[in-house]
Amino acid sequence: MATRETRLRAISLYKELHRLGREYPDPAYNFHKKLRGLFEKNRNLSDPQEIEKAIKLGEYIRNETLALYSLRKYRYLKRMYPQDSLSDPPL
Repeated sequence: MATRETRLRAISLYKELHRLGREYPDPAYNFHKKLRGLFEKNRNLSDPQEIEKAIKLGEYIRNETLALYSLRKYRYLKRMYPQDSLSDPPL
């Protein structure tokens, strides 16, 4: 049976992933629909180990999504500065 603590962790993870999904770069992927489907699929879990495993998977997805956003921002900044601006200016 899920304890109150694991329930609150799952709800906060869902809210965080939902907020992250607002900025997801590919609208055709339908991040929110897939997120809701994953959480609904696991809503009847009762084994504490299975619940913890599902939460760990959600945290992994959160970390990968954050890495994707960081990479997207880095690529944008890299395009804004041409390669020549990084070299020393001519004397």
